[in-house]
Amino acid sequence: MNDDVRNIVLGVLAAGISAGLGWLARTYLWRRRLQRKQRFFGLPTNSECLLVVNRSAGTGDWTVARRDVFALLELSAIVKDCGANPHIVPHDSIGQGFGERTEFCIGGPVSNLRMVAHLRSLLPGVEVNTDSEPGPDRGAFRIGSERYRMEKGKVEHVLLARLTAGQDARPVFLACGQHSNANHAAVRYLARQHDRLARKYGNDSFCLLLKAVNSQAYGPDVVELVSDVTRAATTPSPMPSSKSSHRAAR
Repeated sequence: MNDDVRNIVLGVLAAGISAGLGWLARTYLWRRRLQRKQRFFGLPTNSECLLVVNRSAGTGDWTVARRDVFALLELSAIVKDCGANPHIVPHDSIGQGFGERTEFCIGGPVSNLRMVAHLRSLLPGVEVNTDSEPGPDRGAFRIGSERYRMEKGKVEHVLLARLTAGQDARPVFLACGQHSNANHAAVRYLARQHDRLARKYGNDSFCLLLKAVNSQAYGPDVVELVSDVTRAATTPSPMPSSKSSHRAAR
């Protein structure tokens, strides 16, 4: 074998080894990222989760608002990426506790009875004005001593929470918005920011207050973080005097 042939063979071998090492490194990093995502969402491979949907507010039939359907599609993509299996269930037909399977619950207490239960059990410091009469406080959030009003199409708040009942329990994710567009905005924020949230909070519980800005023009794309309200939202507040709170819902 002359020098030219030997150099070609060595070059091919070096290229093959480099390509193999590069593939192994990319595969390792991809698996690490997938495992981190699975831990954050509580979705190991072949596990099952619940996508709890509400009904469109103001309707008697069981229909889902268009923006909530879009939110479900984005959640389904997350679940599939983790190798898990989603089950879409109506808000009023579950009849079981939480922690056994990961749950994504979408919608405010007006249209989602499951959300009412989660707010009472997991976020006792949150009050939502569910008054059907028009007024400046309709749909407003009260978290601790702060009140957050909605300006439809301009400023719509939403709570995005990851909550667990124990170390080994699967998480419950809540997207409780003042409007279906805000629900969609929270889910999109979760899909885009889950890496950063996982680095900051790990597997701990958190509750963030977000706002969709000028949704009439921008839809769910422009979202701002208002505050981390975990402490205030998880600390019981005095019982509200108004009958229009979610705590008075039947």
